[in-house]
Amino acid sequence: MSDLILPDELLPRDGRFGCGPSKVPAAALSRLAEVGDDLLGTSHRKPRVRDQVRRLQEGLRQLFDLPQDYEVLLTLGGATAFWDAAIFGLIEQRSRHYVFGEFSSKFAKAAAGAPWLATPEVIEAEFGEAPAVVPTADADVQALTHNETSTGVMQLIERVDDALVVVDATSGAAGLPVDPTQFDAYYFSLQKGLASEGGLTVALLSPAAIERIERIGASDRYVPAFLDLHTALDNSRKHQTYNTPSVSTVFLAAEQVDWCNDEFGGLDGVVAAQREKSAVIYDWAQERDWASPFVSEASARSLVVATIDLDDSVSADEINAVLRANGILDTDAYRKLGRNQLRIGMFPAVDRDDLAAYTACVDWIVERLAG
Repeated sequence: MSDLILPDELLPRDGRFGCGPSKVPAAALSRLAEVGDDLLGTSHRKPRVRDQVRRLQEGLRQLFDLPQDYEVLLTLGGATAFWDAAIFGLIEQRSRHYVFGEFSSKFAKAAAGAPWLATPEVIEAEFGEAPAVVPTADADVQALTHNETSTGVMQLIERVDDALVVVDATSGAAGLPVDPTQFDAYYFSLQKGLASEGGLTVALLSPAAIERIERIGASDRYVPAFLDLHTALDNSRKHQTYNTPSVSTVFLAAEQVDWCNDEFGGLDGVVAAQREKSAVIYDWAQERDWASPFVSEASARSLVVATIDLDDSVSADEINAVLRANGILDTDAYRKLGRNQLRIGMFPAVDRDDLAAYTACVDWIVERLAG
């Protein structure tokens, strides 16, 4: 059925709905082309590039309305590398992990493999549900996941005890509500809500997290240089990274952050727009007798990643084959979840009208498949 040709009037203006890497706005690419000759291929320790790092740091401080004593750390590698960095530089003895999907499970597995740490506590919830954060007497880190990309579930970020609150926000950052006073390390890659490329991680750090990083850094614990958060923090204070970064990644993320601040006035405005956009998908699914939101609890449904279950009579694989043949990309279910499901990226860079066009295209395809 992939030879079906969607009518031009139904097509979205931009057909990128992936959950990472996600849409990079054309305007940001144009700006990069304008400045690239003077920026790319230059030293990352010189003012020209450091100014872009500073721009990103200051933009994030404004976007998240960070308290004055919080700091913005940049380090190379995505969330996978940061899990290892946190195992060396944020967890003192034991962590507690809330597992409710593929990505939230990975940090727990990594911590369990560290021989210098005690076996982590793990609280598991069914995929499609959000686990509640509860106090712990035995862990010094509460490891949360703001948005489980594999399932489209968002977790409430809250502080319930004295443990450091360390949050994987890779797909949630810049699109979900969060109070900075409720976290100590809020870390994320840039290829999702920040509309950039991969390979770099930002961590928003509270004074407690900074103190932990500095204390462990001054101890005799062995830490590989690439994963040393103390070194990364020292470099971030100089508006640079320890290793050479992808400067285009920094630039594109800074463009997106500036756009969020200018267009929406900060995170509250972005979140309000995300609520309206996500309603386009969830309301559409609830109005169809062959579709329904995978996440049953409405308050746990992600504002940036929608997962929509389909009736057995409607094949998500066939729908996605037709969509891809028509330039509408990357709405397949997460491969390990194994459901007959559409998974739609609704990050801030994705237009509301394009999401509405997506639903119209799916309706058109389902009608033809049924015929």
